[in-house]
This record gives sequence, C-alpha cells and structure tokens, in this order.
Amino acid sequence: MKTIFLIIAAVLMIISAYPYIRDILRGKTKPNIVSWITWTLLSGIATAAAITAGEYVAASFTAAVAVETILIVILGVRRGYVKYGSFEIICQVGAVVGIILWQVFDSPAVGVVATVVVDLIGALPTVVHSWRKPGEETASTYVLAAIAGCFAVAALPDYNWVSLPYTLYILVIDVVFAAIIIGRRTGIRDRTKDGMLAR
Repeated sequence: MKTIFLIIAAVLMIISAYPYIRDILRGKTKPNIVSWITWTLLSGIATAAAITAGEYVAASFTAAVAVETILIVILGVRRGYVKYGSFEIICQVGAVVGIILWQVFDSPAVGVVATVVVDLIGALPTVVHSWRKPGEETASTYVLAAIAGCFAVAALPDYNWVSLPYTLYILVIDVVFAAIIIGRRTGIRDRTKDGMLAR
C-alpha cells in the first residue's frame, strides 16, 4: 500500500505543475523566480540527502518536486516575476547561507532540517506575491501538491529526522499557499462586488 501511495504522490506532484505551466504560457501566472530557483536547489539537496541516508521513498518524492520546480524555472525566467528587490535579495542570501551551513555540518539529518528552514526563507517572496497579487498565482497547483504531500507522508516506511521534515513541510507550505491565494481572491472579489453594489 505504501508503494502505491508513493507512486500517487510522485505522479500528483508532477501533474501539479501542469496548471501552473499552462497559466504561465497564457500570461496569467507570473512565478516569483527567487522562490522557484531556491526550491529547485533545495529539492535537489533534499533528494541527495535522502539517498545518502538510504531513505529512497522520501528521495522519490523530493525528486518529483525537483522536476516540477525546474520546469517552472525554465518557463518563468522569461515570463515570470524576476525583479530582485531588497526583500528578494535578503531571502536569496539567506538561502545560500543555509546551503553553506548544511555543507559545513555534512550530516543528512542536519541537511534536511536546514533545507526546510532555507526553503521557507526562499518561499517568502512567493508568499508576499501571493498575498499582493493572488491573481498571478495558480491555486490548483498548490492544492494538488498538498494532496501529493499527504500521500507522500503516508508512504513513508518510518518517521525520522531525515524522512519526515521536508515531506511534511511540502504538505504544510502548499496548504498555506492555496489558502492565501483562494482566501485573497475571495476577499478581493467580495470587496469588488460590495463596491459595485454601493454605486
């Protein structure tokens, strides 16, 4: 059963990229490249750390994450939000520092925990972007990724400091993104409707 859960998780994670890529090509979604580059690097690191520790189930899921993010980076470089303001620079520097610290400690467990922290730092530009311009993000991608995260957590043969943190983090952060985008769109739509009625 866990193998089936793993397959479902990996397939859903890759499929979740489709609506995002579709909306990028349509000019509707504008990914914040700072976040997606960070996610690509870190999902690759998490995959390597999991393989090193013999956690092949976790590695399969994080590898699927890496495939998804690198596809979006490739498209987003020309069609996304590439502006590097002070906030984006701070987040990217924080991500790089985290990667360096992981290399210094040279421990799979420390590496995965550091990856979660750095990933969260890298996610902040997209959190801000989702809050300010929810129309430029694709909620269905994050919903599918969150569902994939549920299956990935269920597929883990055991729960330890190498296998669980990043997989669980992916689930939580995707739920957060989906909630922000859907909530903000609903709020904006309601305010617009109220404004029209007031006229």
